[in-house]
Amino acid sequence: MYKQTLYKIIDNHIKPKIIKRLNRYNKWQYGYNKEHDIIVISKTGKIGEIYEIQNLRIALPKEEKPHEFENKTWTKTEYPKALSRIKTVFHWREYPEDFKEKWFEYIDGEFKRREEGFWFYNQGKPTYLTGTHYMYLQWSKIDVGSPDFREANRLFFIFWEACKADTRCYGMCYLKNRRSGFSFMASGEVVNLATLASDSRYGILSKTGPDAKKMFTDKVVPISVNYPFFFKPIQDGMDRPKTELAYRVPASKFTRRKIEMGSEVSELQGLDTTIDWKNTGDNSYDGEKLKLLVHDESGKWERPTNILNNWRVTKTTLRLGSRIIGKCMMGSTSNALDKGGRNFKKLYDNSDVKKRNRNGQTSSGLYSLFIPMEWNYEGYIDVNGMPVFDTPTTEVKGPQGGFISLGVVEYWENEVDGLKSDQDALNEFYRQFPRTTKHAFRDESKSSLFNLTKIYQQIDFNEDSNNRSVVTQGNFLWDHGIKDSRVVFAPNNQGRFYITWVPDRTLQNRYVEKNGIKYPGNEHMGAFGCDPYDISGTVDKRGSNGSLHGLTKFSMEEAPADHFFLEYIARPQTAEIFFEDVLMACIFYGMPILCENNKPRLLYHFKRRGYRGFAMNRPDKFWNKLSVTEKEIGGIPNSSEDIKQAHAAAIESYIENAIGFNGDDYGDMYFQRTLEDWAAFDINNRTSHDASISSGLALMACNKNRYAPVSRRKRQPIDLGIKKYDNKGTLSKIIK
Repeated sequence: MYKQTLYKIIDNHIKPKIIKRLNRYNKWQYGYNKEHDIIVISKTGKIGEIYEIQNLRIALPKEEKPHEFENKTWTKTEYPKALSRIKTVFHWREYPEDFKEKWFEYIDGEFKRREEGFWFYNQGKPTYLTGTHYMYLQWSKIDVGSPDFREANRLFFIFWEACKADTRCYGMCYLKNRRSGFSFMASGEVVNLATLASDSRYGILSKTGPDAKKMFTDKVVPISVNYPFFFKPIQDGMDRPKTELAYRVPASKFTRRKIEMGSEVSELQGLDTTIDWKNTGDNSYDGEKLKLLVHDESGKWERPTNILNNWRVTKTTLRLGSRIIGKCMMGSTSNALDKGGRNFKKLYDNSDVKKRNRNGQTSSGLYSLFIPMEWNYEGYIDVNGMPVFDTPTTEVKGPQGGFISLGVVEYWENEVDGLKSDQDALNEFYRQFPRTTKHAFRDESKSSLFNLTKIYQQIDFNEDSNNRSVVTQGNFLWDHGIKDSRVVFAPNNQGRFYITWVPDRTLQNRYVEKNGIKYPGNEHMGAFGCDPYDISGTVDKRGSNGSLHGLTKFSMEEAPADHFFLEYIARPQTAEIFFEDVLMACIFYGMPILCENNKPRLLYHFKRRGYRGFAMNRPDKFWNKLSVTEKEIGGIPNSSEDIKQAHAAAIESYIENAIGFNGDDYGDMYFQRTLEDWAAFDINNRTSHDASISSGLALMACNKNRYAPVSRRKRQPIDLGIKKYDNKGTLSKIIK
C-alpha cells in the first residue's frame, strides 16, 4: 500500500488553549508568526489545522460551515443566467435597482470567497480551498473548459498562499511533473491578482519568448476575458491583446457598499495595472517593479540563457530595499543537467526552507516545493479529486465518468520496466514524471564520464530493494571513551557513518606494533580512501565535506570481495572530530588508508597518535623517490595528471565490472550518495566531488600493485671464459 508523505497535520504544535483564546478575539494575523514558527494564511483572525508541507508549517483558517454539494464533492456552481448577460459594469448600471438588490448577496459572497477562501464537504470531510484556488476552479477557463478539483492542486495553492503571506519569502520554486496544470494555475493567479491591484505590473517569462507569448495569449487572456463582470475591470485596447493586458476600472471597488453609496463608474479610479510578457534573457524585466512574476519552464533554459543569472536580476524587481513587494511563481520539469537542468537544480536546492540565513531567508529567497507524479497524474485522479495510488479492488470513477482500473504506482512501474533497455528514454521518463527529486534531475547517459546506464541501474535497484535494510547508520566510538583502546560501532539514525558489513569480532581492532608504530592487521582484506579537509569552518560556513570510503578485496577471510562497505560524507563541527572519526574507522577494520596529502593535517594526526603505519605511501613511486613530507606522513598528491587519470580509470573499471545489472544479478554497491556523485563526476572539476575522490582512492589502495613503478635494469655482457670457434672449412678457428 502506498503511504502519502506529501503533507501531514501537526497536532499540539501550539497549545489548544492558546489557539482557542486567540481565536475568540480574532487575533491571528495573516503572515509569518515568529513566536510559534508558523505561517498563518487565515484572513478571518482564526486558525484551525496546521499543515506541514515540504517542512513549511502552515496554519489554515478555522473551519466555517462547509458547503455541501449534491454529489458530495466539489462542483462548479453555474453562473446565473441573469448575470451572465451582463458583460461590463456599465451594463450593470443600466439595470433597475430591484434587479441589483436581488444579486447583491451573491456578488458579495463571491468577493468573500475570493478573499477568505472556501470550505466544502468532500465525501463528508471538511476541505479548505484558498481564495486563489477557488477562483481557479470556479471562474477560470482552461483548454478543457473548467478545471477539475485535485487534492494535489489544493496543497499546491495552500503552499503558494503561505509563500505570499510570508514576508521573508520571494515566492516558490515548484518542481513538477508534466501536465500537472501549473501553467494554467499560474495564469489564473496572475489574472486574479492583477484584477485586484492598482498601479501594478505583472510579468511572464518562459524558456523562450514565443513560449511566454503563447502562455499570455492562450491562457492569461482567455481567463481574463471569461471573468464575470463584477470581477473584471474594463481593459484598455483590444479584447484579446498579443503583448499587454491593461486594466483601467477597479473591480475590487465594485462592491455592494460602493453601489449603495451611489458611486458612478466614471468616478472610480482606474487600476492602471498591466500584465505582459518578455523575451527570455538574463536581463528580462531588469529595472522594473513587479507584483508577480510567473516563471514557466524554468528548468528548460538552455545556453546562452541562464535561469540563475536571470533570477539574480529579476529578484531585485520584487523588492524595495529590504522590503519584499512582489512574489515569483516559478515552476517546471527539469531538462537534462547540461541542457538547463543543472542551473534549475541549483536554484531548487538553494530554496530549501530548512536552510536559512540570519535574515530568515533561503539562499535563493524562494521556497521549494516538489509534488511526486503519483499525486497529480492525469487519468489517475478519482471523481473526488484524490489520487488513485494503488490498483483498486472495486470500481473507481474518474471525473469524466470513466472507470480507473489500475493504480498510478503500478502504471508508473510498468512504464519503467518497459524502458529499462533504453536508458536515455528511461531517464527522460523519470524527468517528465518523477516520483522523487532524484528522478526529476536525472541526466542523459551520454553526458557522463562514466557508464551512467549502469549507475542508474544500481540506483534504481537500491531504491526498489529498500537499501535501508542493508545499510546501517551510526558512529564509531572509543570503548568507554578511552582513546587508543578498543573501537566499537554504535548504530545511530543521526550517525555520520553508513556501513554494510563489519568483520568478525576476532578481526576487529587488529593491528601490529613495530618500533612503537602501529600497522594495520587486516591489510590483506581491504583498504580505505579519503578526501580530507584541514580547517573546521569556512567564511561562508559551507566548505567541502570530508569523505571516507572502505573497500574490501579478495581474501580467504569471511568477507565480501570488491565490496564498498563504508561511506562517510560529512563535515563535523570541528576538523578534529573528523580526524578522529577516520582514525577510529581504520582501527576498527584494521585496514590501511590512502589519503590525499594536499591537506595534510589528517595524516599528521595519524603520525602524532602513533598510527603512521596505517597511512599508505603513494603506490606509484619507490620509497627513495618520495619527497621528505611523503616519507614522513604518506599520502598521495592530487595535482599529478597521471594520478587523476589513474583515479578516474579505477572508478570507470569498477563501474563496468561491479555496478548495475550484469546479466544475472545487480551489484552490491548500496551507497546512493556515492553513486550520484559518480554520475555527476567531472574530471576537470574534481573539488566538488568528495565521494568520487575518496572512493577512487580506496580502489587504488586495494589495487596498489597495478600502479607500482617498474624497475629498469641495464644489462651488461658477462665473460664466462668460454671460447667461440668458427667451424667453416676443414679447420676450426678461434673467434677473437
